[in-house]
Amino acid sequence: MASNERIIVIGAGPAGMISAHTAGLYGKEVLIIDKNERLGRKLLITGKGRCNITNNCDVNTIIANVTSNNKFLYSAVNQFTPQDTINYFENAGLSVKTERGNRVFPESDRAKDVELVLENNIKSVGVEILTQTVTKILAEDGKVYGVECADGKTYEAESVIIATGGKSYPLTGSTGDGYKFAQSVGHNIIKPKASLVPIVTNEQWCKKAQGLSLKNVTVSLFYKDQTKPIFSELGEMLFTHFGVSGPLILSASAHIRKGKFEDYKLKIDLKPALSDKQLDARILRDFSENTNKDFGNSLGKLLPKKLIPIIIKMSKIPFDMKVNQITKEMRQHLCSLIKGLELTVKEFRPIEEAIITAGGVDVSEVNPKTMESKKVSGLYFAGEVLDLDAYTGGFNLQIAFSTGYVAGLSSAGFNY
Repeated sequence: MASNERIIVIGAGPAGMISAHTAGLYGKEVLIIDKNERLGRKLLITGKGRCNITNNCDVNTIIANVTSNNKFLYSAVNQFTPQDTINYFENAGLSVKTERGNRVFPESDRAKDVELVLENNIKSVGVEILTQTVTKILAEDGKVYGVECADGKTYEAESVIIATGGKSYPLTGSTGDGYKFAQSVGHNIIKPKASLVPIVTNEQWCKKAQGLSLKNVTVSLFYKDQTKPIFSELGEMLFTHFGVSGPLILSASAHIRKGKFEDYKLKIDLKPALSDKQLDARILRDFSENTNKDFGNSLGKLLPKKLIPIIIKMSKIPFDMKVNQITKEMRQHLCSLIKGLELTVKEFRPIEEAIITAGGVDVSEVNPKTMESKKVSGLYFAGEVLDLDAYTGGFNLQIAFSTGYVAGLSSAGFNY
């Protein structure tokens, strides 16, 4: 097969490898080029090294958990569903399991095993792997014809798939190269920014609670003076030296898109299972167990140790006030703190600490059924380089697998 009839895939992450494998399965000569000698570097750190492969749910649930341009994904996710992802790995001999929130992990709890399936699959269909840095997309008269690398060599191709990822975790090779490639051939780039990222707060007391992980709390995000939250979910979060992190916070960050950071505030319900009335009854019960106890020593059964001095200070109830002296108004204020511990957003942590990047190649310039550029024939996109992002829970990897599969299929000449 002549070299100009091959497909070149830039990027050996999940989207790149599944697109290379798919094109190879359909008889195409495929060259995958990545700047890293180790394939799937970013994949190896996902899910805290366990790799949350997908979410075991239906297509509509996937779409509902995509926070930008979700309608664009209907065709891709229908072509390669979460069940297809599960089958893809199980058919390769990797057993998977479904955990809380329908999150799917390898039974081994090893991200490396997920990467090995992808790597073995591309090798099984004869995909050539080149460790090199692509510097330029070669296109003429609205048609792609290859790439140029940092060593000055050019590689011809009938199709090129850009699967270079976003800008998060740049040490893994995600340095935004794909945006430059797309822009160089006329594509519009929606400004990349951090998403699923820890939040820096104005409140310094978070540092005193550093390391405290809260489970079964509800975090709500409010915009300006609106009384209805734009995000509210039950789950886990973590206090840090700069503010807050953890799954709930990362998901909340995906909704901070417009306006200024100071327009947003977080409220933490530390006791979501209790109504205000039930919480007040619970506090009264704790107080009645020892009516002569100091207020400061009365919250041990109700709150985590690190939060107690913080809540006491906010309540303005003297530490040494006897609990039998605390008024109903004081208790109500205490309840409101516990049910709505407020934090104001200062900024995001750096994009390098984000799980994914929001923004990227404008999807209005990409065919949703094929992932082919509407501007340059033979140029395809897959994965995080596109302006697509979702909540945590396996949804972002599903985007990578679905768009990667479609790009591989379409570049090989097969359309849905």
